[in-house]
Amino acid sequence: MVHLGGLARGGAGAIIVEATAVTPQGRISAQDLGLWNDEQRDALAPIVRFMHSQGAVAGIQLAHAGRKASTYRPFDYEHSGSVPLADGGWDTVAPSAVEFPGLATPQALDQTGIDHIVAAFVASARRAIEAGFDVLEIHGAHGYLLHEFLSPLSNERSDAYGGSLANRARLLLDVVDAIRAEIDQGVPLLVRLSAVDWVEGGLTIDDTVQVVEWLRDHGVDMIDVSSGSNMPAEIPTGPGYQVRFAETIRRRTGVPTAAVGLITEPFQAEHILVTEQADAVLLGRESLRNPDFPIHAAQTLRHKNPPTPAQYHRAYR
Repeated sequence: MVHLGGLARGGAGAIIVEATAVTPQGRISAQDLGLWNDEQRDALAPIVRFMHSQGAVAGIQLAHAGRKASTYRPFDYEHSGSVPLADGGWDTVAPSAVEFPGLATPQALDQTGIDHIVAAFVASARRAIEAGFDVLEIHGAHGYLLHEFLSPLSNERSDAYGGSLANRARLLLDVVDAIRAEIDQGVPLLVRLSAVDWVEGGLTIDDTVQVVEWLRDHGVDMIDVSSGSNMPAEIPTGPGYQVRFAETIRRRTGVPTAAVGLITEPFQAEHILVTEQADAVLLGRESLRNPDFPIHAAQTLRHKNPPTPAQYHRAYR
């Protein structure tokens, strides 16, 4: 409530609750948020109501960590890697029994397991709408399960879910179709993708453009464009280093995109929008550093009415 409510009070137009697991086995760590039962739905509902009360649109990112599940949380500085079963960890799943370097070897999903994953995404999406969320996002990036199926670096299957790009995209499209069949068409549906793997033999921008064209035809409204994290890679980072991927996808597919990645200054964010490199800017770490970034941006860009609660107006006059 404090974290998400604080972001809403700080003037955010929309807030996406990140990495919410659709099954217990889909958590990155045992401390992760989930939405696989009604108790979790009911706990999230008052937080959504408070976000709405501050003028923010509420979104939630539904995820399954795949082979990157069952790890220690990143700020547990005494441990790293996979949590042993004896210490509360669990067996992980993936398209193939190919481990992420440094983590435990996952079990390859069979058809029953795949069907269970699709059903879990749908059930979590339904609970999200019941809790009051306005926007749904499917996490298909950063080396988590749906990205693992998309990438030839982690998908070595020879069945209908492996081999060609169309086959590797099948699970993601199945999840999209199942959610669209369950959830009102008026609910915006986003998909987060890693545009490239940054590793030779991995996903390329041309691959991702094709996947986005399929997603467009299956009812996805916007692509949240990130990159990497399915395999260790040398990534040349710098301010806005991933924006070019959002621009390329937007230009070549006509699908609205959201840009991310070291976007830290108001004029930088505004430039991305007015030059039509992306349709929206999403802030992650900068929002952790400064939950009031939208207010700061409004002042910097000389907006007449900073997006603050009435009780705070005197501080910005």
